[in-house]
Amino acid sequence: MRIVVCVKHVPDLQAERGFTPEGRVDRSQGDGTLNELDENAVEAAVALAEAHGGEVVAVTMGPADAEDAVRRALQMGADEAVHVLDDALEGSDAFATALVLAAAVRRVAQDGPVDLVVTGMAALDGLMSVVPTLLAGHLGLPQATLAAELTLDPAAGTVRVRRELDHATEVVEAPLPALVSVTDQSNQPRYPNFKAIMAARKKAVAAWSLADLGVDPGAVGTAGARTQVLDATPRPPRENRVLVTDEGDAGLRLAAFLVENHLV
Repeated sequence: MRIVVCVKHVPDLQAERGFTPEGRVDRSQGDGTLNELDENAVEAAVALAEAHGGEVVAVTMGPADAEDAVRRALQMGADEAVHVLDDALEGSDAFATALVLAAAVRRVAQDGPVDLVVTGMAALDGLMSVVPTLLAGHLGLPQATLAAELTLDPAAGTVRVRRELDHATEVVEAPLPALVSVTDQSNQPRYPNFKAIMAARKKAVAAWSLADLGVDPGAVGTAGARTQVLDATPRPPRENRVLVTDEGDAGLRLAAFLVENHLV
């Protein structure tokens, strides 16, 4: 069994966030990191490979430092890693991202059939949550999104997910190959030990260009973007904050404040 897990390198959520004058996410503020929700995708893929046998290929696209995302996936147990790296990708939106990732998955499949594609539910730098659906469309795969639980039945050739919605629980089954996006409720991502970290450093990361994937540069980047940020305003600072100095009665004062403002 071969599983592809798509991951993204995003700005650190603790850093100052904003947009560049061109309307792109500013990625210059501090170090980036593997998208937190993609850690759940990596954990799901690796756990399935451990349970049923097989290998996991981590795929990302982005500038040079995006390699850190697939390096982290290798530390967590992925067997191989691919980084789509090309200057023409700068300014790509979700539609172009799905186009490139689909081409990368097809390229991975040249070395053997891909049985499952796993993604996170969203990227925390944009929160559009559309790439999994767009990617499934490009690949012509059935999709099961927002999985809170994911199981495979290799003998039957099916994947089953449990979805927790606002007022219902759904169980969805699809034939393999398929695409599944997982939520942060699906698992607890493992923390790599020292041995895994050192082993990941020795693994090669394949670097593919758009030419390697047969993707037209005009279909990605700013030239191919279907969406554009027209305006962005920083969140205003909070006003009228109440600071309580604890003199032994802070709990009572907080409770009184909540009651007075009808918050409980």
